[in-house]
Amino acid sequence: MMNPKTMLQMKGILDRFQRNHPKIPQFLNAAAGSIDEGSIIEVTLTTSGGRTLCTNMRVTQDNLNLVQSLKSQTAKK
Repeated sequence: MMNPKTMLQMKGILDRFQRNHPKIPQFLNAAAGSIDEGSIIEVTLTTSGGRTLCTNMRVTQDNLNLVQSLKSQTAKK
């Protein structure tokens, strides 16, 4: 179980992140409802120096099962 003080600190950090980057939570919420088996998730990072890193993954049923399991665990707490 997480320490209540730590939980409050994490909530503050998350709230600040959401204020600084409002489009990210909106995107994640929209995307979460659209991901199904066979979807491809791609992440691209462009560093401040201009270097680009990119990777992707095809979503499998095992991935969906893992996410569902994590959701049910966090809902219990």
